[in-house]
Amino acid sequence: MNRDILSMTLDELINEFAECSIPKFRAKQVYEWLHRHLASDYDEMTNLPKQLRNELAEKFPIYSCKIAKKQVSKLDNTVKYLFELHDGDFVESVVMKYKYGNTICVSSQVGCKMGCAFCASTLGGFKRCLLPGEILSQLYCAQKDLGERISRIVLMGMGEPLDNFDNVMRFLELITAENGLNISMRNISLSTCGVVPKINELLERRLQLTLSISLHAPSDELRSKIMPINKKYPVDELLKTCRRYAAETSRRISFEYAMLSGVNDSDECARLLASKLKGMLCHVNLIPVNEVAESPFKPSSPDRVQRFVDILEKSGINATVRRKLGSDIDASCGQLRLKENKAKEKGDE
Repeated sequence: MNRDILSMTLDELINEFAECSIPKFRAKQVYEWLHRHLASDYDEMTNLPKQLRNELAEKFPIYSCKIAKKQVSKLDNTVKYLFELHDGDFVESVVMKYKYGNTICVSSQVGCKMGCAFCASTLGGFKRCLLPGEILSQLYCAQKDLGERISRIVLMGMGEPLDNFDNVMRFLELITAENGLNISMRNISLSTCGVVPKINELLERRLQLTLSISLHAPSDELRSKIMPINKKYPVDELLKTCRRYAAETSRRISFEYAMLSGVNDSDECARLLASKLKGMLCHVNLIPVNEVAESPFKPSSPDRVQRFVDILEKSGINATVRRKLGSDIDASCGQLRLKENKAKEKGDE
């Protein structure tokens, strides 16, 4: 397979073009078309000769995604995309609109192998990791479609970003590059279910992004039931790593906590969580989950969520409740892909 041109840095592109006897200035033109003008096809690059465009299309494919489905929430204008990749696989992205600008939640893998019990991404099965350009393309495609700048990124879609470490690091390099969209690293959040060795590797890079930990339970007994990763990296080991990360980077860690009715939303859970996070530079983001038909879990009631917040705050833990977005458009990651795959299976029967 030829290399995906969208995954290359400018220096790499210049070197690749040099090997094909293509002038350096052409590499700069192509890079600008890809990362500034968000071109998804060489025919859009109108200042390149037709013969060169044909040569590039053959040697350097652009693995850009296409919109397979788009849903817009009537409640809050949240936009859900189902993107089709060059090989026919599907991933999902969500654009959330806030007063301070647009945030996109992108996927890093086709499906997920982590097996979290409440997540729709894992129900569809794991296929493969995304290339850096395929992660970029989700943002580029959404921004072109909306005609609005997207200034913040959350790596919290389908997949485990730290299970696709090298490609995600290259994506971060490209999206923050001055000769690209130049999105600030401080406007990027990376979410992990707790792959401890990779958190340590991320720490060594001293990036100024926000690290989000999908915690969802304060004890090993409970967390292992809903998140298999906990059997490999238990709560106390994960939180020890988080304390070190926060201390050495001076970056506040965000702990994601999906409120599941009758599962992890008790007063006891709130008190235990508060005791384990005490003294850490952190914030707890409580998530009222969107219901997934294939999942047995139901969202906690607003009263129960507020009670959980009150207990955390009385214990000195900063906590907020994430605004529930896109509940009318299958906004939970993996839902649209699951429906599309089922439709395909029925069509093949």
